[in-house]
Amino acid sequence: MTQQLDIPSSTPMKVNAKSKATQAASRKRLPVWASVLIATNGIGLLGVSIAFANPALTNRVLHHPRVAPLIERVFPLGLSMRAETPATPTPIVAAAVQEASAVNDRTSLTYEQWLEVLKQEAAAVAKKQPERLTVLLGDSLSLWFPADQLPSDRIWLNQGISGDTTAAMVKRLSFLDETKPQTVFVMAGINDFKNGSTVDEVLESYRTLIQDFKQKHPSSEIVVQAVLPHGAEMTGVDDSEQVLAIPNDQIVKFNQKLASLAKEEQILFLNLHPLFADKEGFLRSDLTTDGLHLNPSGYMVWSTALQTFSQTQLRNPEVIPTAQASPEAVPANPEAQ
Repeated sequence: MTQQLDIPSSTPMKVNAKSKATQAASRKRLPVWASVLIATNGIGLLGVSIAFANPALTNRVLHHPRVAPLIERVFPLGLSMRAETPATPTPIVAAAVQEASAVNDRTSLTYEQWLEVLKQEAAAVAKKQPERLTVLLGDSLSLWFPADQLPSDRIWLNQGISGDTTAAMVKRLSFLDETKPQTVFVMAGINDFKNGSTVDEVLESYRTLIQDFKQKHPSSEIVVQAVLPHGAEMTGVDDSEQVLAIPNDQIVKFNQKLASLAKEEQILFLNLHPLFADKEGFLRSDLTTDGLHLNPSGYMVWSTALQTFSQTQLRNPEVIPTAQASPEAVPANPEAQ
């Protein structure tokens, strides 16, 4: 059966508001690395700030006759960035990926075909052994990350599949066995919850994924990223009933436990949740296409966070040689992040 993509629907549903306690938890101050982001990212951050403060103004600017052609070069899928049109996975070593991928129309791939494509792409990259290889491991949010918005100081391998779960990611970790990634960024969990998994079950899958990856790649850094909130009544994906059955305060509690797991496993935790949640704890309407997936502004926020986090939290390979590095060198600190 063809892999079902998460396509927005026109019949959003309503959910109950969060408790005051959970709202307060959602409004915690930004992590330290995000504060550094605000202080250091100059023009890029100014654009993000304007988008936050006045989405209508941002929309008019993006569609200005002199600006729109430039935007189209960066976002070839168009400003809407709808989920119906997934982006081509990140071109890391372009020639190698072209050798590996015989199918160009990825919207019609079955899950098994997706697995084969990602396996071939990982094998092609393994032959090249690029320096500073960084892996995006996740579901549709990672899959549709625009290649041009990923930090350009490293080589990226996108291993995202729409609708994937943590348990399924554990099974396909072997695709990366022959690669030598410096870092892997993982984001997963929302599809597990949609399928009825409990917080503890998802955490256990995460633990297995982390430990299996550490065993194969002891010198690589692992960064687990917080699960993003959904948009509540504005959520318009086809399976909105399943999404809306997930309380956003459950996502907040899961992220807290995920941060603790990262600290326990001595890996890094990237808490994106405060950047994407509004004052009620829902996904910000100016950062999403359908209450679940991200629009270009959302990916700009994520990209800026990745860049700042990489500069402030990841090891410097020139200072700490990979052969001497270990995961213990940079333990997670959820309280500081």
